[in-house]
Amino acid sequence: MTNESKAGSQADEAAATEVDEVGPASAGPAAPSDQAAQRESEPEKDAREPEQPPIVINDRRRIDPNGSVPKPPASAPAAAATSAASVDSEDEDNGQLDELRNGLDELTRDLQRVTAEYANYRKRVDRDRMLVAEQATGAVLTQLLPVLDDLDRARNHGDLVGPFASVAEQLSAIVGKFGLTAFGDVGDPFDPTLHEAVAHTSSPDVTETACVEIMRRGYLLGERLLRPALVAVADPE
Repeated sequence: MTNESKAGSQADEAAATEVDEVGPASAGPAAPSDQAAQRESEPEKDAREPEQPPIVINDRRRIDPNGSVPKPPASAPAAAATSAASVDSEDEDNGQLDELRNGLDELTRDLQRVTAEYANYRKRVDRDRMLVAEQATGAVLTQLLPVLDDLDRARNHGDLVGPFASVAEQLSAIVGKFGLTAFGDVGDPFDPTLHEAVAHTSSPDVTETACVEIMRRGYLLGERLLRPALVAVADPE
């Protein structure tokens, strides 16, 4: 046998082997009659098998809008603990409120006490200021009393006339504006708080101890005695 005849027989054997390996897989699609027969057999199979009821799962849990699953409700001990904690918190709040009220009351009392002390201080300062002003005015007017005594003597002797009389009247008006008033006239009842007796006699003309002679007039600055009057007094016989 020649080499060409051997090569041809090997090629024919390889082609036969390839056809056997492909077999039914290389066949085309099933015929239409086979597909119709398959569809007719499926309803018969379904009729033979009993229908199963559908399974329904009801989940009554409320789903949070954010997608998280809420926690299960707390148990009775946890609820009791929560209630006790709420009561304790309320008691604590009430205690703090009472403490704040007590503090407010204390501060109010302190404010009232300070206000009263300040009012008393202002009154005392005003009174002291008026007293100092009165003392200063009295010191100045005391220095003018001898001048007023001379004017009284000149008036009693008839020497207070002309322009000098006008000056005397203006001076009396000026000191009167400062609250200076003169006292001590003949016939006044004797008052040891206002009069200083330098002579003492008896007279049938009086019914009580009275001033019968004024040697020097006294002066008051408001209600304050600036100088007592020098007088001679007489008792009834």
